[in-house]
Amino acid sequence: MALNGVRSGLKLLSNSSGTLCRSVTRSVHSTSVKRMAGDHGHGHGSEPFYMHAKHMYNLDRMKHQKLKMTLGVLTCFTIGTTVPIVAVIFQQKKTASV
Repeated sequence: MALNGVRSGLKLLSNSSGTLCRSVTRSVHSTSVKRMAGDHGHGHGSEPFYMHAKHMYNLDRMKHQKLKMTLGVLTCFTIGTTVPIVAVIFQQKKTASV
């Protein structure tokens, strides 16, 4: 008698969990990639030197190369030296006031 009760309880449990698993599904999905007209889906087939061009980093073709490179190097150097100096001064002021 008790065994029949356990069996019927297990049947109810398995039936109820089976319907829950079938009704609820979890999955990861995304939208498909939209292709654009042009060369390899980028939409820039007619432009020879667009952003993802084969020779993107040819510095020879850069206009005002000396000016841009000098300004870029000076900017990086200035930021690289100024930020740590300001951070140290800020930290020393913070600890001196406590």
